[in-house]
Parts: sequence; structure tokens; C-alpha cells
Amino acid sequence: MKVALVHDWLTGMRGGEKVLEVFCELFPKADIFTLIHAPGSVSKLIEDRIIRTSFLQKIPSIQKNYRYSLPLMPRAIESFDLSGYDLVISTSHCVAKGAVPGPNAKHVCYCFTPMRYIWDQFDSYFGPERAGWAVRTAINALRSSLQKWDRASSSRVHHFLADSNYVAKRIKSFYNRDAEVIYPHADTEFYTTGPSPLKEDFYLIVSALAPYKKLELAVQAFNNLGKRLKIIGSGPSLASLKAKASPNIEFLGWRSNEEIRNHYRACRALIFPGTEDFGIVPLEAMACGKPVIAFGEGGALETVQENISGVFFKESSSKSLAQAIQSFEKISWDPSKIRGHAEAFSRKNFVASLKSFFDKILSA
Repeated sequence: MKVALVHDWLTGMRGGEKVLEVFCELFPKADIFTLIHAPGSVSKLIEDRIIRTSFLQKIPSIQKNYRYSLPLMPRAIESFDLSGYDLVISTSHCVAKGAVPGPNAKHVCYCFTPMRYIWDQFDSYFGPERAGWAVRTAINALRSSLQKWDRASSSRVHHFLADSNYVAKRIKSFYNRDAEVIYPHADTEFYTTGPSPLKEDFYLIVSALAPYKKLELAVQAFNNLGKRLKIIGSGPSLASLKAKASPNIEFLGWRSNEEIRNHYRACRALIFPGTEDFGIVPLEAMACGKPVIAFGEGGALETVQENISGVFFKESSSKSLAQAIQSFEKISWDPSKIRGHAEAFSRKNFVASLKSFFDKILSA
């Protein structure tokens, strides 16, 4: 059986690429098709595959500016010739699920999310405070046609998998398709409590610094509380967040996995202020025995166990977050129970769930 793996783009090792790694292990002879590939940006397991890119790869500086090519992405993903493959697996948060399978092939999409920026989170990316007039005007003109393509191309998928019940509901809402939920994994073998418990007097954020992450809520809350906050990450919101932050807030940039693990182990808790489709970072922190203070919406409701591995704040406001932090500090936390909860999301369990799913559909 010939297998094709279709991924939106390969420009770094994030949660989506860690899922792709698992598919590479399950289907060791599969070829990879992706819009853009920055060589050396992903793991050896992925880099060692045959990687076929689209015509977008030829555009100068595309590896840094690929997001501006959004209007061309549907055509680019459709340009791949997948006619010789029996099974197509797309791992999609943008256009990968729009790949065209051969007439006798099965197409399974592991959907991280329908495209946020053309559906329900449009203003988070292209609102007046996020983008200039020219960009907003152009995207508004294209939004309707992108939505039509996104909905129509969902019919090319025979089986949808979703990374959370939250995403499954969005798939139903936008595509009118049912999805089976298989939670992705956290690296619970790497992220551990360590040889001895650590606790320093700071809170932690590990995140891309992007508008939809709602990090400004955390900055405002910690400005008001005066407590220490360390932020690991980089992205387009860095300058505006720094401009608003008090001296008790440190911006550390991206750090190595080992440094991130050390910060998880040492912090009081992880702050998770946005609405995420799933969210690997809270599970990494919990695997290190540290609780999470999360906004009570989206995938966090499926990964954080209230008063066991974390607490929720109910309103998307700095005041609500500050109140949750104050409530959190009155609770006694058990690192072993927090760690035990995270272990349910191990790589072993993820692989077993995927194997069971593919055994079922391929034998049908």
C-alpha cells in the first residue's frame, strides 16, 4: 500500500509536526507532500523522508513570508499528483485537507482545526488592531471565496479525525462532517518531574506570541498583581506585549526543550490564557508535575482537571485571570497526581488509538 502524508508546511517543530512524526513511524515508507519546506527545520525522522513541495517553494523568501501566500495555497495544495497512492493522510490546520486523492484512494484528515483566520477567529488575526488597512481590505475581499473552497474541499476527505471534541464541533459547524476524536500526545517521557521537586516564585507562559493567544490578558493581570511572570516564546506580538509589560515580566525568547523543561519544573504554575484547539503545552507542564491556570474554553477543558491539575478562569479578562491566580494560591497541589493525569496523553496511547483506527478503516 502506497501512502502519502500531506502537511501544510514544514518550517519548524511544533505540535503539528510532532503528530506528523507519529504518522511517519506508523507508515515508514510514506512520502511527504507539503507547500513549503525549510530544510533542517524539522526532526530527522521527517527530514529523512522524500519531501515534495509545491510551486510556492520557488517564491523568494517564502520560508519567512509564507503566510502572505494564503490566497495561493488552495491551488498549491491541489497541484500535488496523488493519483498513485492508496491512502492519503492529511495533517491539517490550513489547506492540507484540500489535497485531491486518487479515485480509488482513501483520504483521512487529522484536523488540528479548520482555518481559524477565515472562520470564527478572523478578527483575532485581521482586526483593526492586528493588521493594516491594506491587508484587512485584501483579506476581506478573499474571505468569502476561501470559505467556499474550504467547505467544498472537505468533501475530499473520507474520514475526519479531530484532536479534541472542541475541534470536532467546529468541523461539524463549518463542514457539516462528523469527526472521531483521537487526542494527540505530549512527550511524557521527556517532560517529567525530575530528580527532586523544584519551585521558584514565578509563573510561566510558553507560547507563540500571536494575537489569538490572548497574552495581553496575562500581561495586564501580572502588571496589576505585581507577581513574577516569565514568557518563553517569540512572534509578531512581542513588541506590543513588551511595551505594556511591567518590570516583573520577563521575555526570554525561544529556549531549548531542556530549558523549557527546567522552567516547567521550577515555576509555580503555567498560565494558559487563550482558547486553544487542544494545547500540548499544558500537558507538558502537568507531566512535570506543575498545575495550569487556563481559560475555561476550548481544548483546555479536555486536558486540565479542575482542582486536581489546575484551575480555570471563566471570563476572558485580566480581572478574571487575576482572581483565578489568587484562588490557585490557596490550594495545595500534589505533583504526583498532576503527573498521573498527564500520563493518559502519552505517545504510547496516541499510537495505539491511531493503529486501532487505521486497522478498522483499512479492513472495511
